[in-house]
Amino acid sequence: MNRVDYHFTSFVEQIRKSSKEEIYSHIRNRFFEVPLEIRASLEDYFDKFPYWGKLRTQDGIFEEFYLRSLSIKEHLDDFIFLYEHLEDYRSRKVLYAILNNWYDFDFQTLKECQESNYSHYFDLDVIQTDREEVFVDLGAYTGDTVLDYLNQFGANQYQKIYCYEITKNSFEVLKNNLSSYPNVSFRRKAVADQSGILYVQKSTVDDSANMILASGDQEIEATTLDEDINEKITLIKMDIEGFEEKAILGARRHIVNEHPKLLVSVYHNHEDIWKIPKMLKEMWDGYHLRLRYYGNHIFPTEIVLLATEN
Repeated sequence: MNRVDYHFTSFVEQIRKSSKEEIYSHIRNRFFEVPLEIRASLEDYFDKFPYWGKLRTQDGIFEEFYLRSLSIKEHLDDFIFLYEHLEDYRSRKVLYAILNNWYDFDFQTLKECQESNYSHYFDLDVIQTDREEVFVDLGAYTGDTVLDYLNQFGANQYQKIYCYEITKNSFEVLKNNLSSYPNVSFRRKAVADQSGILYVQKSTVDDSANMILASGDQEIEATTLDEDINEKITLIKMDIEGFEEKAILGARRHIVNEHPKLLVSVYHNHEDIWKIPKMLKEMWDGYHLRLRYYGNHIFPTEIVLLATEN
């Protein structure tokens, strides 16, 4: 047994013999062993980005720890399923690092997993492209991912690019940044599991963290990729603040019939990291799964699932 398997197996054994209450208590106790400045930083982070739950220790609020303890215990078999279906030990170490950070505030292993070889999403050992590429960018923001794509693969290495963005200001910058490139379609729409009207919730921190909700003040047209794009799609990137699952459901036809390469953010809650891989395998069992980590070493964000045909 290699070191990665040993660490993951030991983690699983520890969780199996622990109750949810014991796991929750362990997480709380370990948190107070972390340096004060890191504790303060985490509380501030969870307050600004309400994806995972609240953490306000002075008020006795530990919702985030409770939710992560539930996820670890109740979905342990789902994490094992994912571990067994990951294609490389680089991915398996990322999964272990995430879980052990949740459980034990393990900063070192997470730091070891930080990706530094390639730009965000585009691992050149996994993602190959050609001039027939039809690339869909969900959460295109100001065009940063598309520009990374063009820098990595070349300005002539695509047939069509579709950019979806929900925020008006970002959408205008997006069009300006990519206006000189041919065959780029700009669509200010939310992408979901059904068409209709949804609402934008503005982030207090940054427009890149704006969220889609079922109710609110600012309306946005919602569509599905199956309805909105008729041609074959070969590559989809998703970073849409926790709406990835619904976007995948709305792209079922493309996924089942065309098997596009998928680059999916799976960190906006405690479930996407195991739920989305299982969804994709159920849609098409031929997907090969990998995890890459682009976040910091304090709390695991910027986790990307790569699902490809090989």
